Amino acid sequence: MRLAETSYDNHETGCCARFDAEAWDGREVNWVDQPFVTDRVHSIMHIPIDFGQVMTRCHAAVEAAEAWPDEPMWLSDESSAWGSELYVMTDRSVPGALMTHFTGRFLARAFEGPFRDAGKWHKEMQAYVSRCGHRPGKTYAWYTTCPRCAKKLGRNPVVLLTRVG
Repeated sequence: MRLAETSYDNHETGCCARFDAEAWDGREVNWVDQPFVTDRVHSIMHIPIDFGQVMTRCHAAVEAAEAWPDEPMWLSDESSAWGSELYVMTDRSVPGALMTHFTGRFLARAFEGPFRDAGKWHKEMQAYVSRCGHRPGKTYAWYTTCPRCAKKLGRNPVVLLTRVG
C-alpha cells in the first residue's frame, strides 16, 4: 500500500495533508541503505528554535535534486535538550547535502496529542516493542504535520519508529 494513496489523500490545508495514523500504527518498516538528507535543529530545553529554517533548507535540497520518494518522511532524533538531528527521506543521494543511510527493521506506532506528551509516547513505544518480543533500539519521531496545520486540522499525529533486531 503506497503512502501517497492512503495517508496523504486530503490536501485541505494547502500545506500538510491529513495523515492516516491507522495506516502506520503497528506497521513494520524494513530499510536497506535508505537515504536521508541530514541536518541539525537547535533547541533550548527541548524547544526547537530553528526547525522551520532547517526543514526549508532540507526540502529545498531534495526538491532541487528531484529526489522525493514515493513515501516521504522526515524523522527527528532528539539527541539532547539543545538539539536534534533531522532526517528527510529521499529516493537517492542529494548533491551537496549531508546524507545518512538507514538500514534495519523498525516498528512504528502512531500517537496523537500535544508535544509535551512525547516522553509518555516514548515509554509506551518501548513497552510495545518489548511486548512484541524485541529489545528496543534507537527511536525516531516522525512529526507528520506542521504546528500550523495541526491547529487547522485539530489533530497532531506523530509516529514513533524504533529500531529492532
